[in-house]
Amino acid sequence: MGKTDLWKSQIPSKSPFTIRALIVGIIGTLTISVGDQFGLMVIHGSYMSIDFSTAGAIFVFFVIVAIVNTLLGRIHRSLALSSSELKTVYIMMTVACAISTMGLTAQILPILTAPYYYAIPENSWAEVLHPHIKPWLVPQGQTKIRYFYEGAPAWERGVPWSIWVKPLLIWGILLLSLYFVMISIMVILRKQWIERERLAFPLAQLPLEMVKDDGNSILKPFFKNPIMWIGFAIPFFFGSLKGLHHYFPAVPSLELAQGVSIFRNTLGLYFRLSFPMIGFFYLVHLDAAFSLWFFNLLSLLVRGLMNTFNITMRESLGIYGTPSPIFAHLGMGAMITLVIAGFWVAKSHLKDVFKKAFTGNKNIDDSDEIMSYRVAVFGTIIGLVIMTVWLNLSGIPLFPTLMFLFGAMVLFIGLTRVVCESGMAEAVASTISSSFVVSGIGTSPLGPGGLTAMSFTYIWSADLRTFVMASTANSLRIIEGESGRKRPLFWVIMLSIIVTLVSSIWLLLEIAYAKGGINCNDWFFVGGARAPFDFFVSKIINPSEPNLAGWYITAGGALGMLWLMFMRAKFLWWPFHPIGFAIGPIWIMDQIWFTVFLAWLMKFVIVRYGGLKLFQKFRPLFLGLILGQFTCNGFWIVIDAIAGGRGNQIFWI
Repeated sequence: MGKTDLWKSQIPSKSPFTIRALIVGIIGTLTISVGDQFGLMVIHGSYMSIDFSTAGAIFVFFVIVAIVNTLLGRIHRSLALSSSELKTVYIMMTVACAISTMGLTAQILPILTAPYYYAIPENSWAEVLHPHIKPWLVPQGQTKIRYFYEGAPAWERGVPWSIWVKPLLIWGILLLSLYFVMISIMVILRKQWIERERLAFPLAQLPLEMVKDDGNSILKPFFKNPIMWIGFAIPFFFGSLKGLHHYFPAVPSLELAQGVSIFRNTLGLYFRLSFPMIGFFYLVHLDAAFSLWFFNLLSLLVRGLMNTFNITMRESLGIYGTPSPIFAHLGMGAMITLVIAGFWVAKSHLKDVFKKAFTGNKNIDDSDEIMSYRVAVFGTIIGLVIMTVWLNLSGIPLFPTLMFLFGAMVLFIGLTRVVCESGMAEAVASTISSSFVVSGIGTSPLGPGGLTAMSFTYIWSADLRTFVMASTANSLRIIEGESGRKRPLFWVIMLSIIVTLVSSIWLLLEIAYAKGGINCNDWFFVGGARAPFDFFVSKIINPSEPNLAGWYITAGGALGMLWLMFMRAKFLWWPFHPIGFAIGPIWIMDQIWFTVFLAWLMKFVIVRYGGLKLFQKFRPLFLGLILGQFTCNGFWIVIDAIAGGRGNQIFWI
């Protein structure tokens, strides 16, 4: 069989899982994995994989669908990938975005080495932390670690793999177990979220439109819509002005964010315009968008009054989450209710899942899932057991481990639900699971060894701006409606995970030892790397008791969320969506509340006066806003790579 015959699909075009789709998917995955590291750590350009929006996947997918696939189709129609095959390609890339930098790689390498590189007499890390760090958990060798941050000398160029292979393989056991659990949970919840509750899945709508085929033209209909190109041009124009300004200062650059100080300069009120967020929020229910900006402004008012009257809770929960411990506890309570109440609503479906898993009931059909319910249920159980044992061996006692995993899974599932229902691609949690544990039971049950080991959980459970569970949820929505067996998709996702892990870790190590990690990215190699150890060393030196007030506030948040969910289910006129209460007060909402307000206002006016028909007519324009900004970011990274530009960050959010 010749190369051309291999490329031309011998499998019916409706199958997404062809050899050529996997080849292109792997190429796309490597492009994101390698390109994201280079763009972030060398060029210092725009973030492409920093959050759930997976901008890097959208940009590369645009190049593949609109340019490469169209050109192949012009040569010979059979050379072009089908819409089904393109979905496989996108799924592999969106999973890659959840790992390549923010989701894992840019976290794990600096955090594993930070307790040694940043240990100085003034912070007592050597005395407080080092005796409790398991030697198999981290790389060993002070000189090699220093080279990781400062660059290796010319006579020792190259990665010292001897100190990295063992700890990375051991961490691989935990991470692959985590990812398997995430995929399994999404398989368990897929039918409930997609078929029964029919969540909006705003982040899946752009790639679905990009591959939609009319059967007549090689170029997809989406790219022939002039309204879409108007939306595309708006962010591309403003972003390109900023890109040109970097090279030619005479070119004007328009700032899309302003802020004013309020409440005696204790808080900021920000007015930021984010084009993709406008696009995503246009695609969700009005009550969800309304509640996000409403509860943010309400929380801002409450925080301002608390500052004015000096009402505070003196508790440190670390740098992640809301600055106010009160709102951190409220948000955690709300998330717990969101997840548990969600399970209660899904009890009929979950009963079928477990019946199928434990009895093999033939009347319950799981043939449309990417793995059987039996594998999903037992995979979740076994994966959590492996994670429990791993964390316990790392130094965290059993009960804190179980409490930590409960909190982590609540946040993973809750944030995934938020993303799929509200389009909040910038979502973060109000607090993190390790802070939930330390606040809830105090430091005594953990001890110095447990607190030290808990600091390493920041690698995968702290800066929760993107993770594999959310990418899997959107992937399941994208593949929905495809005929044939979907079981191969599980292996496609796992392939993408492994390719991304290996390639991104390899490249970041190469870059760090070549130029020095501290010259790559201030956050990942300095602030973010130090953060877990600064927090837990303070807890070891100054132990704390359980915060009973925090439990009361968490319970209040849980009850408030339950009341909001009840009111929304009971009364059609109820204007508030519970998700707004859960994440309205988070710091990122302070930045984008105005964007949410604009999206809500525009959709409200369009639907109110033009109805569904006008809403559908303007939909391509808002999808164009998303595509235009992400394409502009990627375009200027390519320009900077060619021209040698550095620090040319176009859009942040």
